[in-house]
Amino acid sequence: GTGSEVSLAIDAQQELAKEGIDVRVVSMPCEELFDAQSDAYKESILPNAVRARVAVEAAADFGWGKYVGLDGATVTMKGFGASAPAAKLFEKFGFTKENVVKTMKSVLAK
Repeated sequence: GTGSEVSLAIDAQQELAKEGIDVRVVSMPCEELFDAQSDAYKESILPNAVRARVAVEAAADFGWGKYVGLDGATVTMKGFGASAPAAKLFEKFGFTKENVVKTMKSVLAK
């Protein structure tokens, strides 16, 4: 995640931990700064050997493919134009702990 989604990712991480599933949350507030880092640093944050990745982004999925890879998934906006309180919109568009957990489990099952 890049911002407000990080707390949602941490909630999902804690839920998965209850089931003995160990996942790591990475906050990436600026893709450009991350991409400018050394290959060794990027490998330490997003190891190539870890292919089960989920990006949680309250915007379009554009650009996240290079981080989640072919085996990963995204929980992102699939449409626009809704207006309501943020909590209702997050639920409507799938930004819930339950959906992030479900998405992560589906990636782990691949």
